[in-house]
Amino acid sequence: MTSDVYAGPGAETNEGRVFTVTGQDWDSITQGLADGLGDEIGEERVVVNMGPQHPSTHGVLRLILEIEGETVTEARCGIGYLHTGIEKNMEYRSWVQGVTFCTRMDYLSPFYNEMTYVFGVERLLGITDDIPEKAQVMRVLLMELNRISSHLVCIATGGMEIGALTVMTIGFRERELVLDLFELITGLRMNHAFIRPGGVAQDLPPGALDQIKDFIALMKKRLPEYAALCNANPIFKGRLEGVGHLDLEGCLALGMSGPVLRSTGYAWDLRKTQPYSGYEDYEFDVQTWDTCDSYGRFRVRLNEMWESLRIVEQAAARLRNLEGAPVMVADKKIAWPSQLAIGSDGMGNSLDHIRHIMGESMEALIHHFKLVTEGFRVPAGQAYVPVESPRGELGAHVVSDGGTRPFRAHFRDPSFTNLQATSVMSEGGQIADVIVAIASIDPVMGGVDR
Repeated sequence: MTSDVYAGPGAETNEGRVFTVTGQDWDSITQGLADGLGDEIGEERVVVNMGPQHPSTHGVLRLILEIEGETVTEARCGIGYLHTGIEKNMEYRSWVQGVTFCTRMDYLSPFYNEMTYVFGVERLLGITDDIPEKAQVMRVLLMELNRISSHLVCIATGGMEIGALTVMTIGFRERELVLDLFELITGLRMNHAFIRPGGVAQDLPPGALDQIKDFIALMKKRLPEYAALCNANPIFKGRLEGVGHLDLEGCLALGMSGPVLRSTGYAWDLRKTQPYSGYEDYEFDVQTWDTCDSYGRFRVRLNEMWESLRIVEQAAARLRNLEGAPVMVADKKIAWPSQLAIGSDGMGNSLDHIRHIMGESMEALIHHFKLVTEGFRVPAGQAYVPVESPRGELGAHVVSDGGTRPFRAHFRDPSFTNLQATSVMSEGGQIADVIVAIASIDPVMGGVDR
């Protein structure tokens, strides 16, 4: 009989003091101890549930805290409340339809969910180098606008939790401007399914670049308000400095990424270290801080919004020189249904497109029908292409068995990984500091419970 490695010598469950309790109060147990250790065991430690709540967690996150007075002695995360089943659902949809599912995971940065998934599909298809330049520039533009909107929500909700209500109101005020641009370009404020295998769904609408230009000019006036309100504010700094401390060694041990990692002074950003979508052609700086605390993470995000504005400005200038250029690969099997011709009623295909299909041969019509109902086939294989989302490294492991649907799609979401730091950031601090530490991680539970 082989021994159990998990229950060998030294792993006895009856090590130390063991209590057999039959429903009595803890006080009666400690008072009944005859060996004089009652005071040691009867310390006033209480286990409380914090949450689930929405502010600062963007979803349902329950924290199990063991507290002694106001001090947190142990902190654990209780996750798994959303049960979206997105990854499993993607196995029953075509490769293009998968975009509609994964965009809903981290709902504060939907374009990044779409981007990493589409990158994997394009690598399996072998068309990575065939993506039109205009589609690549539009992807960068949308992702950086999305980074700004996501960081605004992080700063706004985090400020609300510590009583900085002005930060919350102006944060959501600016986010609305970004969502207006998303609605103009994609037709939706959130969950866009706009980035498709082979490019993007459609070209920029008339006047979009002018509105983006106006947005950039306005944000350059608005962003300094955050610095004026928070950067040197003694109350704001008092709540954030030294709170949620996690140094570089701890970040690397836990697999942390994003602003949490860069707040330790380590300039790790996939846009620079592993460029994708042409990021190597844009001028921007990786923002770091050296305090390893919540205040440093706030400053990193604030500075990153400035860098994102720089990238958006460069992308918009490039798009002005790409008027009329294609936004989807030339291969019609991939381009349809990734790029639909929308009718005047906003539904389905235009009548002209339908007449064109119906006017061809019967074989072409049958081929088109199969392409519409089943989608295109992707060669067997697997791919993982990460991107730098607002919260850190977001990657999709896409597996194909050669069919028209993903065999498996699994996402490495930074919110899930970064939540590991909850304990080390919170234990030993005050209850009020737990909120600040969690807010500095900026977890989105839609990405955690996929």
